[in-house]
Order: sequence, then structure tokens, then C-alpha cells
Amino acid sequence: MLDIATELNRWVEEGRDFAVATVVAVGGSAPRGPGAALAVDSEGTVIGSVSGGCVEGAVYDRCLEALEDGATVLERFGYSDEDAFAVGLTCGGVLEVMVTPVRADAPGRTVFAAALSAAARGETAAVARVSRGPAGLLGRALFVRPDGSYDGGLGGVAELDRRAAEEAGALLAAGRTGAFTLPEPRGGTAEPRSQGGTSQGSTAEGITVFVESSVPPPRMIVFGAVDFASALARTGKFLGYHVTVCDARPVFATRGRFPEADEIVVDWPHRYLRGTATDGRTVLCVLTHDAKFDVPLLEEALRLPVAFVGAMGSRRTHEDRTRKLREAGLTDRELARLRSPIGLDLGARTPEETALSIAAEIVAARRGGTGAPLTGSGTPIHRDRQLTKIISG
Repeated sequence: MLDIATELNRWVEEGRDFAVATVVAVGGSAPRGPGAALAVDSEGTVIGSVSGGCVEGAVYDRCLEALEDGATVLERFGYSDEDAFAVGLTCGGVLEVMVTPVRADAPGRTVFAAALSAAARGETAAVARVSRGPAGLLGRALFVRPDGSYDGGLGGVAELDRRAAEEAGALLAAGRTGAFTLPEPRGGTAEPRSQGGTSQGSTAEGITVFVESSVPPPRMIVFGAVDFASALARTGKFLGYHVTVCDARPVFATRGRFPEADEIVVDWPHRYLRGTATDGRTVLCVLTHDAKFDVPLLEEALRLPVAFVGAMGSRRTHEDRTRKLREAGLTDRELARLRSPIGLDLGARTPEETALSIAAEIVAARRGGTGAPLTGSGTPIHRDRQLTKIISG
């Protein structure tokens, strides 16, 4: 749901009634992961996607039904020879989709409104919803903030809300979307029932809570104001990064040369990196191709807990750079983090092709891909993207 927060927040501000369908679990070769969402308003306007087209028509109909009867439902879509081209997933995967009406008279609308508003502003926030358990709880939601505070409720039991907020906060701190299962609180809740032919879970299975995290975009810092950097800045924006270009030469580090970059910094690269904020999602791309910049910069970069450090250069340049970094005191473990020469072997020649090569390696590192052709590989196309944590009582 939060992946279409900007549009949904506008609908909330306009007072529209709508229903939102969110992927809460996936299996096999599912086209989209948990958190993917599709929404339909009372006029039939649709935004978003849950499957890239496979089951969109059926999900659209479920959203209209939810707007009509006000009930939250959990639907399961999988491959079926009989209806593969109707409501089945022809790729062979399985999707569990929760459809929730967000009407003006819905008690949980304020929780959704707060979460959507925060996500639309680019703030760090999470929404936690019951995706399995007693039907009386299905769709109940918490809006969880980074400081651990929360609004809303999952079922009128303070201990359940507290524990759910703690677990959601842990996922939010990691910038992850996922699910966990809590034991049903003592005293019980509403009896489970089935809706739309889909099991809603049972009290014996506990209560599964699905958490969507919205965090500011990860950073891509490109060092070296060269033509390759211009192409990489465009590619980084396309991939959803907040892109900074840094170079010590003011004549090259200009807005005119890098119109797509979010920030342009004129400073010595190692000095800038030492003073700027990075985290476990940050990507550092060293394209300076000059030892007086590269070596002090990589000394800093390879000791930071960032997601990716790559440097451009020939194999001879890489060997010389590695020798100098060893002399500077970097360990084998630190040097092993360096991806150099940067990029996958695509036979790239132009700046745009090189940027694609670098971006492909970044995605492979982030998602655990091999970079090998899928043709004949036999490896899964989609890695397992669902995180479910079972929490004991």
C-alpha cells in the first residue's frame, strides 16, 4: 500500500472512498513481492498493480465488492489450468492478497491516512496489519513511528498492540517489509471464519501481522564528475536512489552537467564521504579514475558499513590501487568488499551501456542475483521475498 502512498494520500485528502489490495505473501515465481498494491476508488479509478497483469481483473472486482460490503478479505491466487488466463498466475506462482476498504465511515481510516501522509512526505513510517487470524481482526492496523510510538489497534488488547509495534519497529529500522506471527493473547478474540472461499487462519495458528515499511530512498554517491557519472546518475534515479555527485573540480561538478542528480557537491571525495551520512543501503560508485582521489576515498569507503563499494578502472589500475590500499593498512577482508573493475560483463562501450553494467551489478548484489543469463540457468527467476518471523509467547 505504501508503494502508492502519494496517489492514495491525495485520494484521502480529496475525501474519496477506496479499497486497497496489498500482496501480503508470495510463493514460487510470483511477479511482484509483498507490499505491492492496487487501489480502486468508488468511481472505478484504478492505480497500482499486484501482479503485473496476471490477476489484476479479479483483484479489481474484489476491491469493488469490498467497497460495497465494507469487509476486509484475504484472497489467494495461484496457477490453474482451467482459468490460467482468467484469474490464475500463468507464471506458476502464488499470491496472497488482502483487500481492505478505506471508506469515510471506516474506523481505521485515520490510521491509514496518517501512514499514507507520512509515506507521501518521504518520512520513515510503517503500517502493520493483521493478515491472518480471527476474521474480526483481519485488516486491523497500527501506524508505527520510528520512535516506537503508534496509533490504532489490532484488537483491543494492549499487550498485542505493544508487541506488534515492537516487531514492526524492528522491521522499520531495517527498512524492510515482512510479516511475523504472534500468539493470540489470553482471553481470546473473535472466532475465525472464512470469507470469499479463503481461509483467514485460526486461533491455533496465532495472529500474523504484515508490516509495510516506508523509508527515505537509499543513497547513491557517485564520485567523479565524468560522462559515465552523468549516465549513472540518470540510471540511479530510475532505480529509486537519492543521487549525489561529488567532485573536487568545480568546473566539472555543475548542475548543467548533472541535471538529474539530487545533489552536486564540490569537495575532495574522501573528505565529503567522511562527513556525510551513510547507512547499510548506501551505494558508493568511484569513477574518479585518479589515484590521488581513489586511494584516500576507498580507504574511507571500505571501512564503512555500506551496501556496495565499486571503483572504475582497468585490471592494471585495480592491481595498482589494491597494492596502495594494502600499504595504507586495509585488511584482506576490507579489500574483498571492493567491486573492481565495477560493473557486470555486458561488453559495454558507451557511458549509458557502462551505467547499465554498473546498475546491473548493484541490483545483483542487492537481490542476491548471479548476473548470469536466465536462459538455461535453472535458477529461480524470483528469489524468496517473504519474511515471516514466528514469535513465541
